[in-house]
This record gives sequence, C-alpha cells and structure tokens, in this order.
Amino acid sequence: MPPDRDFYEILGVRRGASQEDIQRAYRKLARANHPDVNKDPAAEERFKEISEAYSVLSDPATRRRYDAFGPDFRQVPEDVDPETWARAGRRGAGAGRGRAGPRGGGGGFGGFGEGVDLDDLLEGLFSGSGRGRSGASWGPIPGADQEAEIVLSFEDAYRGGTRSITVGSRGLRVNIPPGVTDGQRIRLAGQGGKGGEGAPAGDLYLIVRIAPHPRYRAEGRDIHVLLPVTPWEAALGASVAVDTPGGETKVKVPPGTSSGRRLRLRGRGMPSRGDKPGDLYAEVRIMVPEQLPDEERRLFEQLSSVSTFDPRRR
Repeated sequence: MPPDRDFYEILGVRRGASQEDIQRAYRKLARANHPDVNKDPAAEERFKEISEAYSVLSDPATRRRYDAFGPDFRQVPEDVDPETWARAGRRGAGAGRGRAGPRGGGGGFGGFGEGVDLDDLLEGLFSGSGRGRSGASWGPIPGADQEAEIVLSFEDAYRGGTRSITVGSRGLRVNIPPGVTDGQRIRLAGQGGKGGEGAPAGDLYLIVRIAPHPRYRAEGRDIHVLLPVTPWEAALGASVAVDTPGGETKVKVPPGTSSGRRLRLRGRGMPSRGDKPGDLYAEVRIMVPEQLPDEERRLFEQLSSVSTFDPRRR
C-alpha cells in the first residue's frame, strides 16, 4: 500500500466516523473485494488495503495513534502518548516553531518542522510535566480518554443497578442504567487519564458486553426467547405462559401455529429511559412427549388414522 494512502479514504469514511460506521464500511468493501468473490486481479490488493485500514481504525488505541502520528505511527515509541504529542505539536506550530503533525515538513521524526527540539519535546512528553529541558511549558494538557470493557449478566443489563468494578488498580462504583445493550458505552466523566499542570482528567468509557444466557438472546433492545408448546396448543390455540426478564406473562398462540412462528410482545424487550422499550419475540417450538401413556398413544393413533394433513405436501 502506498505509504501516504489514508486509511479513512480507503474505507470511504470521515475521520470522525463512529466505530459502527467503520465496521459497516469494512464489511461492505470486504464483501465486494474478497478474492473468492471478485475475480478482478486488482481485487486481492484492494482487499489487503481494506483489511489493513480496518485493523488499525477498528482498535480505539491504535486509531488514536494513527490520528496523531499518521502513516509513521508504527515507528513512534509506544511510550509516547498520542494526544499529548498531537497537542504539543499543535501548540508548537501556533508559536511559529514549525508545522507539526503526521505529514508536516522539515523531515524530522514525526514530521515536526525546523526549530523544534525533538529531544526537548520528548523529554517533556515522557516526564508528563509538559515541560522540556529548556523549561518551556507546553501548557496544561488534559488527560486522555480511556476505554475498558464491563461484562454484565443478561439480568443485570436488563435491570441496571450499581456495580463495583476494578479498572487497573482503581476500584469504581458504576451506575448501570436499565436496558443497556451489547456494545453500548457508559461514560464516567473525569475517570480517565490524569491531566498535566492542573488540566482536567479525561473520561473513562465502559464498553458493555452482555454474557450469553441459556434462555434469552438480545438483538439491540429486542429480546428473543424459545416458547415450547404442545401439539394440541399449537393446533387449537391457547394462552401460554412465557418467562421474560421482567417476569412471567401470557402470550396468545393462534390456532394452527407451526414451529418457528414468532409471536411478538410489544414493549417487553429491553427497557429504555429516553426511548421506547424493545419488543420480546417468542419463537414457537412444538414439543412431543418422549414416552406416551397407553391412552394418549391410542388417541394419537386415532388422530393419525382420520387426519388427511400432510405437512410434506403443503
């Protein structure tokens, strides 16, 4: 891939695109350019470019480094904080000390123009003081935002509540709003990286992951659950109890219902404070007893002898 080819340009997204937008763009381009699908000789190279761009932009930490350092981000030492570097570079440029940024002129490391003492800058960055050897201050530098994952049970995600978590060496109490969804971000203001010279701390973003549940499956705010019914309930119709995370409720099974039919219960999905709740979908599964008492077997045999129904000829 050409060294100056922009990863955002490759995926066709703006620089401020959300992670969901980046993932959506990657999937679309990857399907269109996969060598097994697209026989164009150039498709394989495009697919490699798309995959590399996605691998960088889909990871928040790597994306921040790319945004700060540009194409040379892999050569910048890991100890250099991207946001600190970017702010320091912009402040240096504003002071007339040369253009800063991942594509700046001057040929220096990281693209800093002439007049910027790189050793002086690095010392200030590594020390966290915002000052170099010369004593010049880059000014207050706000703390960096941070991310961490929090795994919730399905019930905790549904009901919300207060949770104690550990991030690094810190213990935090977190208020989980009812009805959080998988991938949702919870912002904890001021709980991120510390700022320098009295600047405010960054924010901590908790990314919610909902643990698998033996009964429920969530898709956004909608909940899916299997609903076992008897053959006669499915054939004749019935009002059947169904367990939901909010408690037991009744669902009406229409006469002539087959396995796989989904019955919708409006508003019985994940709750929401500022929006309408999701729905619950109960998917019918017709169950038969493994062992039949003599009387029930006789009735089934009688039904078999008089019924003309053949599901294989519908």
